[in-house]
Amino acid sequence: MPRTATVSRQTAETDVRVTLDLDGTGRGEIRTGLGFFDHMLTLLAGHSLFDLKIACTGDLHVDGHHTVEDVGRALGTALAECLGDKRDIRRYGHAIIPMDESLATVAVDLGGRSACVFAVAFPVPTIGAFDAQLVEVFWESVAATAGMNFHALLHHGRNGHHIAEAVFKAAARALRTAVEPDPRQPGIPSTKGTLTSK
Repeated sequence: MPRTATVSRQTAETDVRVTLDLDGTGRGEIRTGLGFFDHMLTLLAGHSLFDLKIACTGDLHVDGHHTVEDVGRALGTALAECLGDKRDIRRYGHAIIPMDESLATVAVDLGGRSACVFAVAFPVPTIGAFDAQLVEVFWESVAATAGMNFHALLHHGRNGHHIAEAVFKAAARALRTAVEPDPRQPGIPSTKGTLTSK
């Protein structure tokens, strides 16, 4: 069965449409109005091998927070819809990724329970015009709606761009592993026999 989903989210602050295909080739078509964020989402698609289309119109005259948060919520919802009951997937994934002087680990669990632990400190408040705090906001939002445990740890790093890139690439590789079919464990990957949000 195709593991695809399209999610639309409209509020007074943003208008978001996300289309996700977990079994793609890494193609990203991203338009959020935030150049650095588009760059990170393109990396996410490319390293996860997900096909990802995102179009967002947001209240950027305020700041980028609503756009980043709502794109994250829509992407997490799409991920949950693609996975359904999570039958036959590996469920867990992790990756340790270097980006020049930066090194980050991301571990994920797609078990249906939402948590985000973001042990990543940025040495600068902004990356270009992008608020560095919004990297955490994005992953908190994805985790909340995907029903995912998301843990990010920065081992070391000095450059804000490199740190964010290491986190997004590590997240992409961790998710790529977690959604893969597991031929050794068919069915629901839980001793409970079900994976829910509780």
